[in-house]
Amino acid sequence: MSLREMAQEIDATDASPQKIKHHLMQLQKKGFLLIDRPRGVLKAGAENPGWAKGLMDKAKTLLRIPIIGTANCGPATIFAEPNYQGFLRVSSKLAGVRSPDGIYAIKADGSSMNRADIDGRKIEDGDYVIVDSKIAEPKDNDIIVAIIDNKATIKRFIRDDANEQVVLKADSSYDYEPIYLHEDDDFTISGKVISVVKKPTPK
Repeated sequence: MSLREMAQEIDATDASPQKIKHHLMQLQKKGFLLIDRPRGVLKAGAENPGWAKGLMDKAKTLLRIPIIGTANCGPATIFAEPNYQGFLRVSSKLAGVRSPDGIYAIKADGSSMNRADIDGRKIEDGDYVIVDSKIAEPKDNDIIVAIIDNKATIKRFIRDDANEQVVLKADSSYDYEPIYLHEDDDFTISGKVISVVKKPTPK
């Protein structure tokens, strides 16, 4: 395949052959391929394929998770309409997932969940919580993001079948009143909190 044909394959028909060649040389330097110069053949891998594989593995562990506004951990006073504020670049180990599919981040605002423990991490003001939107039917005591009157709040979900109600409870060192809901009320579970990315601790 010629350099011009390579450009066509990647929809870069305006790129000069020298530009394509430059990119190939950069890939070879990074260990992703080896150019067999006498025959002009490209080979996958390189003289040090382990290093190249390591680079690719590291790239896979860094996720790009959309940040959708802020949730107030006290009264539900923050509008939860989709409000992308950029992306959170975070390790898959910190996020607790391998893929960002169905995952979003929301910033905690308030102290009503500062005793909630997600894998040893508390939810404090300014932290990012990672939410799995695919989990729309939480279990008792799950930490969830609820949408009430188009506003978001992070709370502990408790199903009180005996009294035919749902209780959204704060986990806080302060005194916050629970939110009591009937199952027929206009509210939505927007997902389960699966991990917490802590704000940097000042030195």
